[in-house]
Amino acid sequence: MAMASMERVILGSIAFAIFWILAVFPAVPFMPVGRTAGSLLGANLIVIFQVLTPDEAYAAIDLPILGLLFGTMVVSIYLERADMFKYLGKLLAWKSRGAKDLLCRICLVSAISSAFFTNDTSCVVLTEFVLKIARQQNLPPHPFLLALASSANIGSSATPIGNPQNLVIAILSKITFGRFLFGIFPAMFVGVIVNAVLLLCMYWNVLSVQKDVENAEVELVLDEEIVSHRFAPATMTHVVNSLHSQDQFSGNEIMKDPNGVFDSSRNFNASTEAANDHGSLQMRDKNVSLTTVDESEDQSFTSCEEKQNFSEKWRRLSWKICVYLVTIGMLISLLMGLNMSWTAITAALALVVLDFKDARECLEKVSYSLLIFFCGMFITVDGFNRTGIPSAFWDFMEPYAKIDHAGGVAVLAVVILVLSNLASNVPTVLLLGVRVGASAGAISAASEKKAWLILAWVSTVAGNLSLLGSAANLIVCEQARRAQPSGYNLSFWTHLKFGVPSTIIVIAIGLTLIGD
Repeated sequence: MAMASMERVILGSIAFAIFWILAVFPAVPFMPVGRTAGSLLGANLIVIFQVLTPDEAYAAIDLPILGLLFGTMVVSIYLERADMFKYLGKLLAWKSRGAKDLLCRICLVSAISSAFFTNDTSCVVLTEFVLKIARQQNLPPHPFLLALASSANIGSSATPIGNPQNLVIAILSKITFGRFLFGIFPAMFVGVIVNAVLLLCMYWNVLSVQKDVENAEVELVLDEEIVSHRFAPATMTHVVNSLHSQDQFSGNEIMKDPNGVFDSSRNFNASTEAANDHGSLQMRDKNVSLTTVDESEDQSFTSCEEKQNFSEKWRRLSWKICVYLVTIGMLISLLMGLNMSWTAITAALALVVLDFKDARECLEKVSYSLLIFFCGMFITVDGFNRTGIPSAFWDFMEPYAKIDHAGGVAVLAVVILVLSNLASNVPTVLLLGVRVGASAGAISAASEKKAWLILAWVSTVAGNLSLLGSAANLIVCEQARRAQPSGYNLSFWTHLKFGVPSTIIVIAIGLTLIGD
């Protein structure tokens, strides 16, 4: 593509620069409006500066990507309601054999869950579990938090639904879910193992510290289990019994005067009192019978309530099974090559119908701000593409980035790695994707597919380089900081010391394993 006019190049670059600053640093002092507003601002400036017409801006929004993103978010919300991630949290602590075993489990569980439920979702729900386990075993949290975030990024590279940039790549390249999975899975699997080994080597001494309290097994308390009791009304049977004993004593009492002489007047009074006592006794018997009735009614109510609780428990279990079956059906459909966007939306709607109640509560949990961010980003990046700057940059790099030899693959990987950390991974994919694919397609169809997979692998794992490299890193950091009762601050430098060597080594090894 030829360079646009100088005016359009300057204005388009200003709009993209504003978008980039607010996307990478959403809380800059001079305009702390956040990523979503920054994305819309960049898109609006692209139209105002006439880099794109309004119709071209609307056409730049990729609806299939938004549909796939929306569908997977809804499915993840229902999976969370069905306690999927709670079970994953329990799996982390089940028969744990120490700190090193725990770290390896976190790497494995985080990678697998991120591949199928997105890395951001896995980090949101697993961070607190990981922090609790570390606290329970009196271990420093940072190796386990690094294991969670880095493995989530690596694991999410294996599928189109693992992260947003893979969604974009799958739609643009038209690579099926199955081919995507089998093309990157070997690199992902080995990458997770290498990442775990690097963590063990770097933190071996920390993980070898003896705990203050030795436990054969550590059970994770996932949430506060409140045992609720149903308290029946008090019958106070001990008071009734004492009244009966008093009645028996007064009935056997002999009415005599102090001199032991029988007194008729006292006998009459006693007879009257006895009659009154007899009436009182009948009233007490009635009260006792009423109390007995209350007890039986209460027992009947308790039995009815237990039946309702049992029925509710089975209904929820059936609903959970349906949620898991629908999710498995969605994954099978994706593997069969069905349209990814409509498959995800269909699965989401099936879960809404099976829930059989107003879906507002679940739909309100969808990250609409992320969808809006994508809309603005599509427009901004397309406008920046129209300036001709990305094409000029790729024209300069293309001769050195041919993937038909190892040197070209290395150069391409370095370009993607640097841009993914400077401009973020999704904009990098949008800027380079079509150009990288077309360049490799000139060699062969297999090379084109491999180029797209390299783009997916490097742009995703590049997120491990620094704390700001991916949203998953920031989620883990923020969730850990806010965790109660005692949070943990994962610093930028702590992450960087591990992130730089891990990213470079994992990317390099993975590049040799990506299939054609």
